[in-house]
Amino acid sequence: MARSATYVAGVDSSTQATKVLVVDPTDGSVVREARRAHPDGTEVAPRAWWDALAGALGEVGTDDVAAIGVAGQQHGMVLLDEDGQPVRDALLWNDTRSAPDARALIDELGGPDAWAEAVGTVPVASITATKLRWTSRAEPENAARARSVMLPHDWLTWRLAGAPAEPTTDRGDASGTGYWSTVTGEYRPDLLEMAFGRTLSVPRVASPGEVVGRTPDGLAVSAGTGDNAGAALAIGPGPGEVVISIGTSGAVFTGHDQPSTDASGLVAGFADARGGYLPLVCTLNAARVLGAGTSLLGVEPDGFDELARAASPGADGLVLLPYLDGERTPDRPDAQGRYVGLTTTNATRENLARATVEGMLCGLADAVDALVDQGVPVRRALLIGGGSRSGAVADLAPDILGLPVEVLSPQEYVALGAARQAAWALHGEEPTWTVARETTRDVTDSSVSGEVRARYADVRDGRAR
Repeated sequence: MARSATYVAGVDSSTQATKVLVVDPTDGSVVREARRAHPDGTEVAPRAWWDALAGALGEVGTDDVAAIGVAGQQHGMVLLDEDGQPVRDALLWNDTRSAPDARALIDELGGPDAWAEAVGTVPVASITATKLRWTSRAEPENAARARSVMLPHDWLTWRLAGAPAEPTTDRGDASGTGYWSTVTGEYRPDLLEMAFGRTLSVPRVASPGEVVGRTPDGLAVSAGTGDNAGAALAIGPGPGEVVISIGTSGAVFTGHDQPSTDASGLVAGFADARGGYLPLVCTLNAARVLGAGTSLLGVEPDGFDELARAASPGADGLVLLPYLDGERTPDRPDAQGRYVGLTTTNATRENLARATVEGMLCGLADAVDALVDQGVPVRRALLIGGGSRSGAVADLAPDILGLPVEVLSPQEYVALGAARQAAWALHGEEPTWTVARETTRDVTDSSVSGEVRARYADVRDGRAR
């Protein structure tokens, strides 16, 4: 029976934590919120996500909540046995052990072009299909017990709905598996079998705005989605607006009316949570690069920003290659970060801070260029995520990106997108909320982008001495 209640809830089950927002469905305003941390690492017991979700929901309370949606970290592999129990800890998107398996799968299908044409995305270590291949190869006993595979948000949605016989997912999250095609809008069981060696049960792909079940206490459960699709659903970027999320990872994405099939592998041809497309470039290194620079210099974030602002554009020739944790785009899982061009003349704290910010932004600027190369129009950047709160990032971004920049107001956009979807499922139509845009900065020196990025490209491509 449907509940008579006022609010909806949105969940962001991210790499680091579960965040829950209770939202007024009439205007998108946040009424209450809670957060619970997740264990660190690149493999996690799914039960930890459930416990975090239960704790956060208990804190915010759901007596006045009518519907709930979950957006979760993409690509994570949740393998279940015949009783619906995990056969091993979930492998997360940032686990790179399957990099050799990604290369093997690319070769087996006939190369990057074949994968781009088949599903819209060329596999890298983050993609679920590569984790399935690794499991079948490295853990055959666990693989033999597996009967189904889900993504993190699928598993949480399934549990919220009482573990029904037919689990569900959505097209936004399914498009990051490597065995669901953005091009055709269907699963590719042949690619799933290629990856794992045999077939597995997969969730049904629900429609946008669908109620896929109810919690034991009567909340309607929406289909949920992946984290980036959730953020896009919350923000609703307009034509030519690209969202740059500077969080644990960096993500550059926008809505588009055509599927992307980038054989270079730079652009993932994902679907969105509305029925359209979400071409996306993801980097492993974003806000944590700033954190590393802050720690290296022994200052607080405000002090780091002040140092970076005090240096000249280009940091007097000092360049940071920001691949501190390997890199996903470009696909360099074993890469390391390095400062290049250090001399006695430019060896200052200010230049070190400036080079750190510029290096991170250059990596994101490469991502914007990759979208443009796929025919995606770009005229403005919308910054979100923890790294966007850095004053130095906001100040330097327009000139490095070569684009006007709007910094959106601080918000849990992934959870807000999940709440928007819950309201859509509850009322049968998508809400018309808008989000606040806090500050706008225009390009002040158009020469900076070319000069700084040319030096960065020399380092990135091994031409710098």
